[in-house]
Amino acid sequence: MNEYNNNGDNSDNKPQGPKISSYWIYGIIIVFILASSLLTNFNPSEKIDIEEFEKLALKGEIDKLVVFNKQQAVVYLDSTALSSEEESGPFKKALAGKSPDFQFEIGPPEQFAQRIEILKNRIQKMDEDNPIADNPRAFMGPRYETQRSYLDVLGWILPFLFIILIWLFIMRRVSGGAGGPGAQIFNIGKSKATLFDNNTKVNVTFKDVAGLDEAKEEVMEVVDFLKHPKKYTALGGKIPKGVLLVGPPGTGKTLLAKAVAGEAGTPFFSISGSDFVEMFVGVGASRVRDLFKQAREKAPCIIFIDEIDAIGRARGKGAMQGGNDERENTLNQLLVEMDGFSTDKGVILMAATNRPDVLDSALLRPGRFDRQIGIDKPDLKGRVEIFKVHLKPIKASPEINPEILAEQTPGFAGADIANVCNESALVAARRGKKAVEMDDFNYALDRVIGGLEKKNKLISPEEKRIIAYHEAGHAVAGWYFEHAHPLVKVTIVPRGLAALGYAQYLPREQYLYRTEQLIDQMCMTLGGRAAEEIIFGKITTGAQNDLEKVTKMAYAMVSIYGMNEEIGQVSFNDPQGNYQFSKPYSDETAAKIDTEARKLIDNAYKRTIKLLKEKKSQLELIANGLLEKEVLLKSDLERLIGARPPRTIEVSPNGLGA
Repeated sequence: MNEYNNNGDNSDNKPQGPKISSYWIYGIIIVFILASSLLTNFNPSEKIDIEEFEKLALKGEIDKLVVFNKQQAVVYLDSTALSSEEESGPFKKALAGKSPDFQFEIGPPEQFAQRIEILKNRIQKMDEDNPIADNPRAFMGPRYETQRSYLDVLGWILPFLFIILIWLFIMRRVSGGAGGPGAQIFNIGKSKATLFDNNTKVNVTFKDVAGLDEAKEEVMEVVDFLKHPKKYTALGGKIPKGVLLVGPPGTGKTLLAKAVAGEAGTPFFSISGSDFVEMFVGVGASRVRDLFKQAREKAPCIIFIDEIDAIGRARGKGAMQGGNDERENTLNQLLVEMDGFSTDKGVILMAATNRPDVLDSALLRPGRFDRQIGIDKPDLKGRVEIFKVHLKPIKASPEINPEILAEQTPGFAGADIANVCNESALVAARRGKKAVEMDDFNYALDRVIGGLEKKNKLISPEEKRIIAYHEAGHAVAGWYFEHAHPLVKVTIVPRGLAALGYAQYLPREQYLYRTEQLIDQMCMTLGGRAAEEIIFGKITTGAQNDLEKVTKMAYAMVSIYGMNEEIGQVSFNDPQGNYQFSKPYSDETAAKIDTEARKLIDNAYKRTIKLLKEKKSQLELIANGLLEKEVLLKSDLERLIGARPPRTIEVSPNGLGA
């Protein structure tokens, strides 16, 4: 199996620089504005007081005086003053240029105006008494100007900027968070699909997919078409536009799609069906258009939509009358896009769902999803292969046999097997072992099937005795009824949230069940309640889960499988939920169904009571053994009550076993 970590050097994975957030850009703009304002208001001229200004004016060294905003006055010296070298103190030689030479605060404007008038009169009188032709001391007074600062502009810009930043932050959160496509409000209609190409390697290949041989053959044809399209088009064949992977949860649909991405060597777009749904109207359809636009640019490529039932549900169900259903708009756009691109473009759509019954019929017709690949739970051979895959990264002892583990896990999907293997490794590490042993796998199986062991759960001796006889009733019924599943283990150790004990059986690899087989299963399930009534003369609430199973099985036999003479050969199965508010049968038929189902359960219960009364001694032996050891295996039962009676196996003409 390919390792998921990549220790080798990859020239394609170049180090990327730090991402620059848009908030940094906003901050830089604000800092630039503030710096510009400070630099504009920065005046390198020397500060003086108004008395020193008056001395300069009386000497005739003032070229001009400018008062800004009736607060600040700046002084520009005459060229003769700039060339003089006799000033000292605050009257040092100023640098020549256009900038002011001195500045001072004018104080109250009225008082400043009065002093300026007095100063002008003094200068005029001095010029009249002692005129100087080459350097007249004429002073025309100040020039008043209004100067606007950047800070004044920011005073009314910053509130609006703050509101805009808050709005962008909220829209960024609503549209999917920072960093991904659609994070910005202007990109909300862009596709959120993850692209896997030459720069993003997928480490999963078909070697990592076990137990799905038929499904792998189907999807390998898709991969082969992408690699060698002329091989198929030369004969006039067309590759299917769409491939739908259908199966229960945990059977490996997404894993198979990842393997296609790893094997194809072509761009692979991966997206979930829920990523198309957004709170804004029209966003889902826009993302569908953008996804197929990108795919056509990258052709040949594969698009994979996981959980397509999020947008592919049948139209017209559950929609508000007159309302605008965004999900239906998204589905309509998907149907248009699937019809719009041709097979010679090399764009193939793959999708996965565990609810094919709710999908729209237009989505499943030929020309859109041409192929539906069923991925069911693996059989015995498939489970062996899956165990071999998941045991490779685990340091297991030589005694671990995948065949034995596969036999003990009927009905397990690939995800369940992966969970068992991982749980066994954790148990072995918790126990301080150097390798995973079979005992760790048995504990992991109990953990997965029955739940966490409740060692500290306080149970009174009387309740423990009732539980022991209850589980012993299941064991005896399953041991002697011919068509019951073989017993593997029975225990009274509390597990999970409500289970005070359980009996573990080993179902056969079987797809068809006869009426007598289902009745025997019902009798085995009722064994616990029957044992309580025989031993204690009273019943408890411990049979709740058993009664639920039996009730469901009885109604299925009567109303779905047609196994009742009174109701007849009819089936009222409703896989799409159309019978929620209306039944396809009359009230009289409903009453008959209830009566016949109750009759089936009562007859099975009487049959179980009869068997347990006959085997009461064996029932007590197993109950006492459970009270002593708490866990009894198949070998313990054989030691206590003898070997299980052989069952007759009938073989039908078509080769199917009983």
